[in-house]
Amino acid sequence: MSTTLTKAAGDERLVHRPLAGRLLSRPELGSVIGAIAVLVFFSATADSFLSSMDTVLYAASTIGIMAVPVALLMIGGEFDLSAGVLVTASALVSSMVSYQLTANVWTGVLVSLLVTLAIGFFNGYLLVRTGLPSFIVTLGTFLMLQGANVGVTKLVDDTVSTKSITDMQGFSSARSVFASTLGIGSWDLKVTILWWIGLVALATWILLRTRAGNWILAVGGGEDAARAVGVPVHRTKIGLYLGVAVGAWISGQHLLFSFGVIQSGEGRGLELHYIAAAVIGGCLLTGGYGSAVGAAVGAMIFGMTKQGIVYAQWDADWFWFFLGAMLLLATLLNAWVRKRAEAAK
Repeated sequence: MSTTLTKAAGDERLVHRPLAGRLLSRPELGSVIGAIAVLVFFSATADSFLSSMDTVLYAASTIGIMAVPVALLMIGGEFDLSAGVLVTASALVSSMVSYQLTANVWTGVLVSLLVTLAIGFFNGYLLVRTGLPSFIVTLGTFLMLQGANVGVTKLVDDTVSTKSITDMQGFSSARSVFASTLGIGSWDLKVTILWWIGLVALATWILLRTRAGNWILAVGGGEDAARAVGVPVHRTKIGLYLGVAVGAWISGQHLLFSFGVIQSGEGRGLELHYIAAAVIGGCLLTGGYGSAVGAAVGAMIFGMTKQGIVYAQWDADWFWFFLGAMLLLATLLNAWVRKRAEAAK
């Protein structure tokens, strides 16, 4: 009996960890501290910052919708450099299919979903079948999509932008789903904020409460070790790229139904924003560590910085300086938090 109790007492799973230790183990702790610092800073330097949080939340959501699936992919140990232009490709397919077929725009939306998922599957399948680094695979996809977005648009519409679909059947209902505005008090909240919150909740549930979440963490922590204990490595990685495709589809439809037309050259460079938000949120470039909540906080820092500089009436070029500084500071802080957490175990 005493031997059993001694073993139970020595089992780390049964030891109650103090609150400080639990907080230090959270990947998003560093980003939360950074977000509070940014909030306080711009609240003090920009008069209308706090009263315009609806605009800040919108700016954060446009990054956060993609930062969440990109964060899951990074936790799984991979990258996607084609994510930015995939958003534009999704919007272009939806617009051009609807216009050329003179069909209900929901036809274009559904075709766009299928095409976007196919591109995500292509990235994942090529990665696991060839063994090439995800950097190379998705860089190739990025270049192909960048050329195809402009080339196909010119071929179909004789210009670099699509034709307007605002007067087509189904546009109003699609706009209400992807680009509507909800009035709550004095705030005008874009529906993208709800999409963002929903994706964060779903991704957090997957990571913390499902077997698939364990697979993602295991694959990112060590592919060979994960395979040795029965984790379906290939299926997990393909699934993560499909998740990025779903995020790109949502973002692309928002872009389309906000304006009715799409510029085919848009999207370049946005993939760096998504990755930066995930890294600021605590995701490691080596995989196996991070959270969806952290990526959401990273996107919030992005939105606060972008809009705070506008409200403070600074030169917009300072945005990139602050974003780079936040990226470096958050990475250093996250590394320090991880060391403290490991030392506290």
